[in-house]
Order: sequence, then structure tokens, then C-alpha cells
Amino acid sequence: MTDITNAMSAASTGLRAQTARMRNIAENLAIAQSTGAAPGEDPYRRQVPIFRVDTDRETGVRGVKMERAAPDRSDFRMRFEPGHPAADAQGYVRLPNVNSLVEAMDMREAQRAYEANLTVIETARSMMTRTLDVLRR
Repeated sequence: MTDITNAMSAASTGLRAQTARMRNIAENLAIAQSTGAAPGEDPYRRQVPIFRVDTDRETGVRGVKMERAAPDRSDFRMRFEPGHPAADAQGYVRLPNVNSLVEAMDMREAQRAYEANLTVIETARSMMTRTLDVLRR
């Protein structure tokens, strides 16, 4: 039974990590159209999740954890909008380096990873239930 509970424990870390990843993506999308307040001021910079292996000290089970979000250093998008308060001398406004298509694909990948971890937990729980049923007979 210990191996089954270890599998469930490892999968639960994956659920938490993917939930944090989806929250990070949602934040990126929510701020995707913001600009700096003044000309030359940087807008929001896309945040990218950084994961690390996490080992439970009691059980020794290895899992995953979203350690932090790091700024994506890719270039900002530029839009010609001379009347905007944040426009530079040439009339361009800096926009966040968030690409909604990339964020949507990342969200889909996170959703699939979440579902895979959930399937592991459900399968392990089913195996435990069946084992208990056999032992009761």
C-alpha cells in the first residue's frame, strides 16, 4: 500500500504545481494589454513558471513544485498610437511581451498535465479499494 500512497502523494504535488502554473498564466493574460504609465516606462513583463523537484522529508517521495515565476526577457510588443500617454517620441507604445496564443497553449498543456495527475490519483485510489475488498473476503 505504501507504493500506492507514494504515487498519490507524488501526483498531488503535480496537481498543486499545475494549479499554480494556471494561476500564473491567468495573471499574464489579465495584464496583457496594460502599458507603462509614462513614455519610456516598461509595461508588465510576462512571468514564466520555474519548477523544481521537491522531496518529502518524511516519506522520501519525489514530486514537483512551482518554485517561483521569473520574468520573460523577450522584447516588448510595440504599437503605433501617437495619442497615448505612454507613447514615445515616435508615437509607439510599449505593450507587455504576453502572446495570448502562447498563453492559451501553455494553459492547455497545464490542463492536460493536471488531468494526467488526477488520473494517477483516481487509479491509485481504485487499486487501494480493490485491495481492501480482496482482504475483506
